[in-house]
Amino acid sequence: MSKINLVAPCLFGVESIAADEFRRMGFEDVTAENGRVLLSGEENMLARANICSRFAERIMINVGEFEATTFTELFDGVKALPWEDYIGKDDAFPVNGWSINSQLFSIPDCQSIIKKAIVERLKMRYHINIFAETGSEYKIRFSIHKNVVTMMIDTSGDGLHKRGYRRNSNDAPLKETLAAAMCDLARIYPDTQLFDPFCGSGTILIESALMATKTAPGLRRFFAAERFGFLDRKIWMDERTRAQDLILKNVEFRAQGFDIDPACVELTLANAKKAGVEKYVKASLGDVKDFKAPEKRCLTICNPPYGERLLDVKAAEELYKVMGKQFEMGEGRKYFIISPHDEFEKHYGKTADKRRKLYNGMIKCQLFMYFK
Repeated sequence: MSKINLVAPCLFGVESIAADEFRRMGFEDVTAENGRVLLSGEENMLARANICSRFAERIMINVGEFEATTFTELFDGVKALPWEDYIGKDDAFPVNGWSINSQLFSIPDCQSIIKKAIVERLKMRYHINIFAETGSEYKIRFSIHKNVVTMMIDTSGDGLHKRGYRRNSNDAPLKETLAAAMCDLARIYPDTQLFDPFCGSGTILIESALMATKTAPGLRRFFAAERFGFLDRKIWMDERTRAQDLILKNVEFRAQGFDIDPACVELTLANAKKAGVEKYVKASLGDVKDFKAPEKRCLTICNPPYGERLLDVKAAEELYKVMGKQFEMGEGRKYFIISPHDEFEKHYGKTADKRRKLYNGMIKCQLFMYFK
């Protein structure tokens, strides 16, 4: 096996950003769809995608797709796929997935039928009747959307947003993959001067520093596919070496965070150290009502507190008014603010130069961009 078809699930709104990144990595046949990117590449590219992707939620092997409206069609479709190319006779293969707008909607029934179909296929290939499942684990994932079944194998393990630097977080964390997408839309360069007046656990600051130094976000973690028997372990070593060689040393980038909570400041500094970017990330106590961006070219990216978990809506609206006064334009200053509030601009007092719909998990947000 040389070329592998992959599926990369993404947060809604991030698909095109992820697709562009995969093309830059050297992938072929890259197609952005709702909530995912389809792509293909050699075996080493599977490792590269896991180690280097800033925006995908995980990387899956696309074993095959087919239509199914009955359990018989589901069984036959799964059994026809080449599972022996991936799963050994001792390997474990738990099954999980989801179904939307399809005639096959019972997840437990689908799980059971898919498992049986894979077992029957492997029985034929390995000429054994009992599978101990004591070897490496291959997590089988299925999606059924409008009666189209996609069968996948998860290669990431933990979601790719888990970079390894954020053991703990403040009450309302921003997903690392979403923070990275915000930084990409704001355009981070090796000499960018970045500010975040609501730094929380430091996610925006750290993701921007990783981006500015071209540091692969997955360099410091392990992936499920590193245990897969059909993949040469050397590809992981080679791709980590490649990613390490791409890191820019001693760039002029600086990220400064502020928060009214001393615990958040401490957490930001600790997480930056875990991520290896403490040289570029600083944090200190500060209230947004005292925030002033320097009178020079700089970038402010932030996720102000909002809603029931941190602040009631009325208090959030008052906060937006303060931000509108403090976030002064001119002198090359740019502001990128994410919020789920439909009337953010009204309370902020300025209409955004551009808006982008993004999702933090299942929460619909807008990225409000001020740069003119």
